[in-house]
Amino acid sequence: MEYYNYIKSLHLIFVITWFAGLFYIPRLFVYQIEAFHKPSPDKEILGKQLKLMAKRLWYIIAWPSAILAIFFAIWLLVLVPSWMEQSWMHVKLGFVVLLIMYHIKTHLYFKELQNDSVKKSSNFMRIWNEGATFILFAVVFLVVLKSAFNWIFGVIGILVLGILLMLGFKVYKRIRDKNPEA
Repeated sequence: MEYYNYIKSLHLIFVITWFAGLFYIPRLFVYQIEAFHKPSPDKEILGKQLKLMAKRLWYIIAWPSAILAIFFAIWLLVLVPSWMEQSWMHVKLGFVVLLIMYHIKTHLYFKELQNDSVKKSSNFMRIWNEGATFILFAVVFLVVLKSAFNWIFGVIGILVLGILLMLGFKVYKRIRDKNPEA
């Protein structure tokens, strides 16, 4: 078990880089969607550059980080199988499944935008951008508190955060509608 902390460190590093990718890719989607509605030549110039940025972020950072984070997580569970007997770990793994589903759905949005298929609004993507944040909060509370019950307080905090984010989103939308340069 000498190498346990190395495996744990690698797991955390790749979780962080995975979330970095998940936090930034929807912002690129917002910019891609907004560029798609611009007149030529801005539409083509911005669209090409934003597609390239999204492709590099998604395939060089987000996907490899997701795979490596999951790989090292499984390794940790093999090293400490008793975690699978703890209820907080079951709840955490449920959130990890949600995160993987979020990642896959984000991949579908990525593929659509790479093919110039704009089916969602930029406002939708701004809201979608918060999905990973909610999952991150829940998982961090679970891991730190190591309690399947106390995570409920964390989720309540997430809901409060969600309400505040939505209020902030509405205020920001009003500001943007009044001043498109904001």
